[in-house]
Parts: sequence; C-alpha cells; structure tokens
Amino acid sequence: MESVPLKQTQVQTQVNAFIRSVYNWMAIGLGLTGLVALYVASSPSLIQLIFGNKILFFGLIIAELALVFTISARVQKMQASTATALFVLYSALNGATLSFIFLVYTASSITSTFFICAATFVVVSLYGWTTKRDLTSMGGFLTMGLIGIIIASVVNMFFRSSAMSMIISYIGVIVFVGLTAYDTQHLKTMAMTQPDGLGAAVVRKGAILGALKLYLDFINLFLMLLRILGGRE
Repeated sequence: MESVPLKQTQVQTQVNAFIRSVYNWMAIGLGLTGLVALYVASSPSLIQLIFGNKILFFGLIIAELALVFTISARVQKMQASTATALFVLYSALNGATLSFIFLVYTASSITSTFFICAATFVVVSLYGWTTKRDLTSMGGFLTMGLIGIIIASVVNMFFRSSAMSMIISYIGVIVFVGLTAYDTQHLKTMAMTQPDGLGAAVVRKGAILGALKLYLDFINLFLMLLRILGGRE
C-alpha cells in the first residue's frame, strides 16, 4: 500500500505537469498569434486582402467563433492531434484579424500595454491559484458581464460612440480579470481531480481546452487595455 506522502507527491506531480502543459500551449498560441499579426501587418497586399474585403474578414471572424465553439464543446470526442491542430489554426486566424492593431496603435503603446497585460494576468492567475475563496459563484456573474459586453459592442458598431467604447473597455477589464482568476481556479480543481491512469491523449485534450480559456482571457484583457492605454498612430 502506498504511503500518504508518496500519494500526495504523485498527485502534485500530476497537477504540475497538467498546469505546465496548459501554460505552454497558451504561450504557443499567443506567440503564433503575435507572429502572424506582425507578418500580416507588414504586408500591404495581405492587409488589403483581409480588411479590404468585408466578406473575407467576417468569414474569418465566423471561422474563429466556430473553432472556439467546436473545441469547447467537442474536445473530448476528438483526437488529441485534432484538438491541437484546431487550437493552432485558431491562434493563426486570430493573428490575421488582430493585425489591425499594428495599423491603429503605435508600436511602443502596443509593447507597453502587452507587458502591463502580462503582469496583470500573472498576478490575477496567481491569485486564482492560491486563494482559498471559492470563485465558482463568480462564474454566472462574469458570464452575464461578458454577454453584456458583446451586446454593447455590437450596438456601438452602429453608434460609434467613443464614450461608450471607453465604458465597455473599463468594464471589459474588470470582467476578464475576474475570468482569469475564475478559470485558473477551475483548472486547478480540474487538475487535482483527474483520475489516476489517464492517457496522455486525454490529458493533452484537457490542456488544450484550458489553454484556450486562458488564451481568450489574455487576448481580450489585452485588447480592452489597449483601447484605454494605447496611443494611436
């Protein structure tokens, strides 16, 4: 019979490996998004192709949404390699559509905002990991806030109000800071409750799903902060 300390050590090793995989895949996704965004922004022909053609642009947005919903809803039913490929594809497509920030904002403000976002993300994620407070009750409230942001953003596409845009951005920062803490704690719980003997493929799929959640939190927090702090060209 295994001793309790040995069992605890095995569980901690399993948790650490899972969380490390989540953050590694998140970093890969963010890195790929950044590289694709830089490449597209440096190519006038690609900029014209993507942003000069509304059908193509909105087609890419719809494809991104479809990928997010597919990974989130069906990750356990697909092969680990498929889930990984879809996550990589989503990261690349997101980079293409986010390349506009290099045309709208100065490079220095993008860089400084990125580091502010990264520092905020790390602090909030650490809070979500270490806090003894159960953040489950925040989930519904934050989801409602996210839905409100989406609706308000769509409405503001017609009104084009800078004041409303700024209000949405400040609320968005609060919502995505909360989601980062909530998702981190959820991933910790998920890692600690994994049954023994799970195959590498199952663990990989869980890590991809976790990476997607944190990736979305980071990207959206960055965009909200950029609207507030970013200096325009």
